[in-house]
Parts: sequence; structure tokens; C-alpha cells
Amino acid sequence: MQMLNASQHAAKIRGYIAPMQMDLHGKHALVCGASQGIGLAAARELASLGAKCTLLARNEGRLLDAVQSLPGEGHGHLVADFTQPEGVSAAALAAVERGPVHILINNTGGPPGGPAHGADVKAYLAAFTQHLLCNQKLVQAVLPSMRAEGGGRIVNVISTSVKQPLDGLGVSNTVRGAVANWAKTLANELGPDNITVNNVLPGATRTARLDQIAEAKAAKTGSTPEEVLASMANAVPLKRLGEAHEIGAAIAFLCSPAAAYISGINLPVDGGRTRSL
Repeated sequence: MQMLNASQHAAKIRGYIAPMQMDLHGKHALVCGASQGIGLAAARELASLGAKCTLLARNEGRLLDAVQSLPGEGHGHLVADFTQPEGVSAAALAAVERGPVHILINNTGGPPGGPAHGADVKAYLAAFTQHLLCNQKLVQAVLPSMRAEGGGRIVNVISTSVKQPLDGLGVSNTVRGAVANWAKTLANELGPDNITVNNVLPGATRTARLDQIAEAKAAKTGSTPEEVLASMANAVPLKRLGEAHEIGAAIAFLCSPAAAYISGINLPVDGGRTRSL
């Protein structure tokens, strides 16, 4: 039998259930790849819940515009190139100097397309550096402040390819799988510190990255980018492409108090396209 505390009992008597706790006031979020697309959408959702956001990306002009678009106050930006892990680490440490980081969103652009067997070894090394090594540097930079604050949230934006490899994205499929297993390992290790680690797996989502994939596929098949995008949408049970703000909402939920007991999961946000559970 479930025991209710006094406030829960009072709420039950009044005939309603207390709302989910989504408030992030007093929290500092470091959001990577946040000058556009899913990263920016995540920052907007986190800021709307009260978090102070530091946006990290390589294009300072876009970052300045992105910061201005966030609701609330106290947001900032830092510049780093994800081909340079040491620079990313330095930027993350600078974010911690601005205040303890409670939330880390690992997110950066995907590798170029192409078959796995034809990819140059340098392409694998570059993707491994950009995704896994930079993620590792970011975690190491913010971990002391999360522990000092009594907990934190780490969310990695990866791909549904960790459940079902995507045709024509050989390097991406390989490296995304490595990041997913790294994250699951971290979830096990950091659980005692009250730090949750989760992966969000976007499906076909309207971003600049998807437009590039559509253009490349159209060039190979003789179709138009619009036809390629329509075909992608038709493969989704909901019969449409995702929007960046929908991915951002899932990320923000996993960072909220309501998701305090969710850790070590891969969450597809793909309209049901992934065939596995």
C-alpha cells in the first residue's frame, strides 16, 4: 500500500494530483551546439523553465543571436570548435567559473554521410574526437561542480541509429553507438552522485543537418530534396518530420525534477519510426 505524505494527502482530498515539478530556476545549463537547430531548441526550453543557459558553439555571430532569443535573463555564450577537445574543455571550465553547472547537454553536428566500408580511417578518428572525446572532456570539466551541488543532469543528443543503423551513415552509426554505451556506463558510475545520464535519439527532424542529407541523397538519386524529405516523412508512422522544439522539449523534461528517477535510457523522439522497442 502506497503511503502519502501530508501534502499529497491534502491534494488527494481536494480532488486533484499535484502538477509535475518542471521548475529549473537556480539551475545553470551548459548547452552545446546551441547556435541553431536542436541545441538552440533545447536551450529555449530549458530557459523557459527558468534555467540560466550558457550556449557553446563555434560561430560567435550565431551564438549572440541565439542568446538574445532566449527567455529570461543571465544567459551567456562561449566559443569552441568541437574538432579541438582541449578548446572545448577550456570553454567548459570557463562556464563553471560563471557558476556551478547543473545540466550538461552534449550535442554537435553529425559526420558526413557515406558507407562504412568506404570511409577513410581519418573520418572515424575525426568523428570519434568530435563526439566521444569532446563529450568526455565536457563531463570531466563539469563533474566536480555537479558533485558539489549534490547532483546533476547529463543529456546526450545522439541518433536513432543506436537502435537501428541508418543506411548511408556508416561513420555516424559507428560513433553514435560508442557514445550510447559510454553514456550507459556513466549512468551506472554517476548514479551514486545523484547525477542522471540519458540519451535523446532524434529521428528525421527539420534542421540544417537534415536538409544537407536530403540534398546529398537527391543528387545521387536524381530526385529533388523536397521529394526526399517527403519520402522520409512517409516512413514515419505519424507521417511527418519532427521539429527541433519537439526534441528540445524531451531534453528539457529529462533535465527536470520530474525525471529524477530516469537514468541510463535511450529515448527515441522520432514519431515511431524506429521499429525496435
